Amino acid sequence: MSKHVAFAGRMVIVGFGSIGQGVLPLILRHIDMDPKRITIVTAEERGHGVADEYGITFVKQALTRANYRDVLLPLLGKGDFLLNVSVDVSSIALVELAWEVGALYLDTCIEPWAGGYTDTSLSPSLRSNYALRETALKLKSPAKRPTAVLTHGANPGLVSHFVKQALLNIAADTGHAVETPKTRAEWAALAEALSMKVVHIAERDTQVAQAQPKRVGEFVNTWSIDGFVGEGCQPAELGWGSHERHWPADAMRHEFGRDSAIYLMRPGASVRVRTWTPTEGPFHGFLITHGESISISDFYTVKDGDKVRFRPTVHYAYHPCDDAVLSVHELAGKTWTMQAEKRLMMDEITSGIDELGVLLAGHAKGAYWYGSQLSIDEARQLCPHNNATSLQVTVAVLAGVVWAMENPEMGVVEPDEMDHARCLEVCMPYLGPVVGVYSDWTPLDGRGRLFPEDIDTDDPWQFKNVRVV
Repeated sequence: MSKHVAFAGRMVIVGFGSIGQGVLPLILRHIDMDPKRITIVTAEERGHGVADEYGITFVKQALTRANYRDVLLPLLGKGDFLLNVSVDVSSIALVELAWEVGALYLDTCIEPWAGGYTDTSLSPSLRSNYALRETALKLKSPAKRPTAVLTHGANPGLVSHFVKQALLNIAADTGHAVETPKTRAEWAALAEALSMKVVHIAERDTQVAQAQPKRVGEFVNTWSIDGFVGEGCQPAELGWGSHERHWPADAMRHEFGRDSAIYLMRPGASVRVRTWTPTEGPFHGFLITHGESISISDFYTVKDGDKVRFRPTVHYAYHPCDDAVLSVHELAGKTWTMQAEKRLMMDEITSGIDELGVLLAGHAKGAYWYGSQLSIDEARQLCPHNNATSLQVTVAVLAGVVWAMENPEMGVVEPDEMDHARCLEVCMPYLGPVVGVYSDWTPLDGRGRLFPEDIDTDDPWQFKNVRVV
């Protein structure tokens, strides 16, 4: 297998759940480094056997506000890499520690300390991904700092690169002559020129374990259960587009920051939206808050002075595996109190795909979905310790790590600011079929067939039409 980059430093991997275990073989396969210079620091015993399989030092130690410095400082120095794939460990604290010693950094989402997602002493606005992102972006500085890549998994992360490639594909297919943009302003101008009204991160996971259906009192998922429940209990959030005419009754604006997003006064896992993927067709997804909903909407904003002229509506529309849907239904019925048992589906999966991509709509050709249709069988052939869902994340983590090593003095960076072509180059061999499909589907299709509905027929892509009330 080809090596993308050589790395002489040490690496500390914080967290070793499904993503940590899945990314380790990719790192060893594609980064030229000594396995003996990798240390895993994790709160749980799971994964110890995987670490032993590759000869990696395994430290079982939960990181807290009180001990994270004492645990990590002896393991990190100038030129090393801190890879954070944990939950309940503050991303801000780890970025600051990495910079203190001169180390590179990457995470897959901006995490608070334990309890931060559901701390009711904070307003919903302050326990949102919007607030976490605003805090992280305050670390940006014109001074040269070690690269700290924020939120670079599958989504957020890989999907931002899908958006850029989808824009280029739409431009080519509509006769819009354009060179690949080089700046944020050029990318935003292209999105405006193409009339990109909305971006759905549209994902349908069909993986099943036929011999082990979900039991009562058990939360089942194909990736981090703690991560999914945490973000599902945060307020539903979405980037708010300039074309929107109908303000949702339960929506709120934040009173600080870039004002690129709004939130709803309810958990994201309680809100459903209409979307479409090529294999599934139309379906209902959960409006789970994700960092890309906020950063993509912000990145493609065009302003006249202080006034927003153009901005797309962006949100996640997630239909997890069917056992996870049942788990969310049970979770909601228990007033968002986590089930006593958790089961991560991996070896027991018998079939299915994770169809993950971006649906860009409102342009001249209607709607365009671009993304990965990775099956469980192909994922197992491509890389051990992965399922279809985790491999889409772990290869994106690999791509972000490679990019950071190749660009070591960029400071705080979001996926939208990175070289999408380089990241996709690293990811493509592990994504299964990557397809772009046009559709004439809109959220108005079939509406009002059984009962009359209050919809906006003048513009099918209003959020009012997309949201399932």
